[in-house]
Amino acid sequence: MTEYLSFGEIMLRLKTPGHERFFQTAQFEATFGGGEANVAVALANYGLDAGFISALPNNDIGESALRELRKYGVDTTYVNRSGNRVGIYYLETGANQRPSKVIYDRAGSSICTAQSGDFDWEKIFSGVHWLHITGITPALSESAAELSLEAVTAAKKAGVTVSCDFNFRGKLWKWGKTAPEVMTELVKYVDIGIANEEDCQKSLGITVDVDVESGELDTAKYEALSAKVLEEFPNMDTIAITLRASHSADRNGWSACLRDENGFRLSRRYEITDIIDRVGGGDSFASALIYGLNSYTDRQQALEFAVAASCLKHSISGDFNRVSVAEVEHLMGGDASGRVQR
Repeated sequence: MTEYLSFGEIMLRLKTPGHERFFQTAQFEATFGGGEANVAVALANYGLDAGFISALPNNDIGESALRELRKYGVDTTYVNRSGNRVGIYYLETGANQRPSKVIYDRAGSSICTAQSGDFDWEKIFSGVHWLHITGITPALSESAAELSLEAVTAAKKAGVTVSCDFNFRGKLWKWGKTAPEVMTELVKYVDIGIANEEDCQKSLGITVDVDVESGELDTAKYEALSAKVLEEFPNMDTIAITLRASHSADRNGWSACLRDENGFRLSRRYEITDIIDRVGGGDSFASALIYGLNSYTDRQQALEFAVAASCLKHSISGDFNRVSVAEVEHLMGGDASGRVQR
């Protein structure tokens, strides 16, 4: 039986080769990805029984997306075959001081047009332990926002633990309501909150004096921010915030913090140079945190697992984090040398 589910969209990912600009050459690397799908794949990769809830068109592209999920052991039983198109995103990978760019082509995709009643939530959550969602799906359309709220309310009714990555995507919130209008209602049903340095502010409207543009991070301010989130949402058990110090497109500092009823924890910090692909870094953190919270009794260890796993993701091309538990634990143990293993 599938114990861990995520709800959202899997997209066709079209990336320029290497670090080339859009249409610098007349070809794209075609793969699949998307926040919630990335989490499902990583959870399955860690050996958990993971599944994906979504909608895909009944055509060859939709079938290809399903096959990609199944290849990694993700249960696709609750992916409805409906709608007319798979969402697309275009990626241009930056270098040095030139940032990466993402262009979305998701309007009218199957998950955008899915409607209330398309999913039998009571059946879906029978025997399920965990549901993961993000702030991306509610940004796509009014009906997608309604489905997201349906999912979390039904999950809580069924006794399922709910995690949510607040993921603010300013380019997507175009259908009428603002992110805080929708997300503050949805987060009332969330047990484990996950965010980066701006999501709490732009998705939930919770602000402290944190400068997210400078490239440097003051962890004391994140201690205050995490406390304020739990104060505003007393139903939330835990908030984890990733801390990215962006020195350039190729070099980032990477760490995270976690707050629960037992206080504030800060992880080890990694200096990541020569980044291969940072897209999916937050998803790799979220999936590894879910694994860590369910596999380790020590929450500091769970946080360190999540940070180490997402650090490794920066070395892997594509949306999915293709690392093993053993590889993550090896880095957690202090071996960051990158020496050849024979």
